Amino acid sequence: MRFTRLDDWLSWQESLNPAEIDLGLARVEQVLSQAGLSPQLNVPIITVAGTNGKGSVVAMLESIARSAGLKVCSYTSPHLFSYNERIRINGQPVDDEMLCEAFEHIDQARGDVSLTYFEFGTLAAIDIFSRADADLVILEVGLGGRLDAVNVMQPAVSVVTAIDIDHTDWLGSDRDSIAREKAGIFRNGVVAVCGDPAPPPGLYEVAADTGAQLMLIGRDYTCPTSGDGWSLQSPFGNLPGLPLPALYGEFQRGNAATAIVALQALPGIAAASVFNPAVIGQGLQRCTLPGRFQQLRRQPQVRVDVAHNPQAARALAAMLAQERRSAVAGKCYAVVAMLADKDIEQVVDIIAPQVDAWWLAGLAQVARGLDESVLLKRIQHTLSDAKLQPAPTVESACEQVMKVAGENDRVIVFGSFYTAAAAIGFYENYNG
Repeated sequence: MRFTRLDDWLSWQESLNPAEIDLGLARVEQVLSQAGLSPQLNVPIITVAGTNGKGSVVAMLESIARSAGLKVCSYTSPHLFSYNERIRINGQPVDDEMLCEAFEHIDQARGDVSLTYFEFGTLAAIDIFSRADADLVILEVGLGGRLDAVNVMQPAVSVVTAIDIDHTDWLGSDRDSIAREKAGIFRNGVVAVCGDPAPPPGLYEVAADTGAQLMLIGRDYTCPTSGDGWSLQSPFGNLPGLPLPALYGEFQRGNAATAIVALQALPGIAAASVFNPAVIGQGLQRCTLPGRFQQLRRQPQVRVDVAHNPQAARALAAMLAQERRSAVAGKCYAVVAMLADKDIEQVVDIIAPQVDAWWLAGLAQVARGLDESVLLKRIQHTLSDAKLQPAPTVESACEQVMKVAGENDRVIVFGSFYTAAAAIGFYENYNG
């Protein structure tokens, strides 16, 4: 074995291909074949793409399927704390030994093929899942869809969640171009569930060109509220009296509907009996997803969110506004740290009406991360009338804001997965 420690494998993979992102399927398809792995896995696969909501839909798919008694394998990215989080079997991250064995198998099979960090991990996940004797495999696309490593697999159902402007260097500068890339996971004759209420024309065109069976939220399935809950109306049957998802936010009802329809569409599973209202309700209420408007403290209230693009910022702003009306009487303090290639100015502008003072934290230790001085230059004109406090790290910013926040105030930490992970780690050990 090349390495026996997971950290050594991961460090080596980061240097194997000089490009952090190198989109294309040829390398992955070649190694998949050389490793003796199948694109089908002989088990239903749900592939999930989208700009926002992917993680929520995957979490709900996983939770509902597990509530139905299915053995579920899930692959997601990025991780918050440990790489193992990316590859789960029945909700549990795989251990280091299993990962190292999978990496060794892929390494032996690849020959001289130069895989990226993400491609190596994707192939390792497929290798692990091929031996897991699962009932369902859920694969989250890393970037885009059409040329993402996950797209070497053949889904039984494809899902595209909300589409917005992000990763423009690779996916295009407008929603239509990005939608076409996301829709690259569609397949002829396969149900494609779209949870974006207003998808760009490009998504329709790709669906028609590929022969996918497109199902759109608002057209083919709806999720109206009903009393304290909601109902799902779809061609697979209506489900009244469903509980609201445990995940916070009005938009999560649409994500829940999208996940349920994807499960209902799975071929070879008796959907009406396996995914009945009681099972679905249990799955929705048990679902958790760290870093999505996650509450870390109560007095003052501290929440953390991975929001890093305009669409996610609008959702975050709406949740902050709703809580301010109903639950938070004091001031709102924001800690923000972001990557250089994000639309920082627009994200901050959207959140600004909900915030009374800002702490700008550095992410200089992270690839593409901004230090606090550059972040300040990027947004000082957007927040020209606001109080701005720079801090070298997310942890130091959180420490500073806790000296100011009163028990009736609120702190929101947001901007990236790195930001969320740092904040969660800080507050787990905070004794103030």
